[in-house]
Amino acid sequence: MKESAASTLAFLFFFLFLFLAPAQGSEVPRRGLFVSAIENPLVLSDRQSIEVLVDFAKKARIQVLFVQIYRSNRAWFPSALADSTPYESCFKKVGEDPFSLLIKKAHTHGIQVHAWMNLLSLSTNEEAPLLKKYGPEILTRNLQEKKTLADYKIDNQYFLEPGDLRVQDTLSKIVGEVVRAYPALDGIQLDYIRYPDVHPSYGYTQRNMDRFKQSTGIYQISEDSPAWKQWKYAQVTGLVRRIVRKARSIRPNIQVSTTGLMSYSRASLESFQDWRAWLQTNLVDFVTLMCYGNNLDEFKKQLEDAVRNTVDLKKVNIAVGTYKFLKTPEVFQQQFSACEEAKPRSCVVFYYGNLLENPELAQPLLSNVIPQRHSREL
Repeated sequence: MKESAASTLAFLFFFLFLFLAPAQGSEVPRRGLFVSAIENPLVLSDRQSIEVLVDFAKKARIQVLFVQIYRSNRAWFPSALADSTPYESCFKKVGEDPFSLLIKKAHTHGIQVHAWMNLLSLSTNEEAPLLKKYGPEILTRNLQEKKTLADYKIDNQYFLEPGDLRVQDTLSKIVGEVVRAYPALDGIQLDYIRYPDVHPSYGYTQRNMDRFKQSTGIYQISEDSPAWKQWKYAQVTGLVRRIVRKARSIRPNIQVSTTGLMSYSRASLESFQDWRAWLQTNLVDFVTLMCYGNNLDEFKKQLEDAVRNTVDLKKVNIAVGTYKFLKTPEVFQQQFSACEEAKPRSCVVFYYGNLLENPELAQPLLSNVIPQRHSREL
């Protein structure tokens, strides 16, 4: 009887352990937040704004801040290669390097900081040092005639040609400047590292075409040519590889990631941005996928696309847009809840300025309520 009672008691304890133990995979994913350089007021231009951001991140359980410090060939860090006027202005207002200050304050609360860098877009900056130095021949182009600089605009911005070795060299050196300047920096996130996806038929700069012909021995270039397409894939991936090599030659353990267009077919077929391959080959530590759906159903389809094209969702951040939902914050809340339910590496809010513009958008981040489950499986 004693042995039977002991066995029964052991079984009850085992059953109770299983019942009370947390379910595998039940952990909530990390949270991230994009902080733009064009917010008003600019976070890096004011000491109090830096403190408010870090305090908000702490309350919202944000573990990673992606802070934009390079955009349109303008730098919010000390740079000899980019226009560092924004950095100098912010330094003067804050009294010290503002990005360094932000990193230090974030780290006191266990919050990582990654430098968010828009690389191949010059936006509308016609005074960009890169453009002044090399002229419009470093801008990617289609075969239409170009009479003025404005003719090079794509989706109202100027795109650098990733197959131009001068572009590759300069951008990798600029990333190197950041890594050297901030030894406490946790990571680099490379944005706009792709060809344009608006009427995609670019890459027709003279230098890029000459390199293609010399490399392949093919002298007739056609948009439908598999060799030409593969060449453009190689230029984008080669730029990523060169930047990763530069960053890790300075800091071997720094995290290097990229953003990724959605859907994967759009990224791959239109922008020659093969983020799936970058993950599969461990070229980057993770990719932040821009899942900016107009509604919940569209957002869930993008999540499903992410699952199909990644071996491990734990190497993928899902960026949830706020900019479309300033007047309908409940839609953002639905999407953010669906993101956390999918359990990627992180759910990243794009972006902080919208949360300041409409504080209702921040409510799901500040609430301790567990998000409701959705019936549709991912």
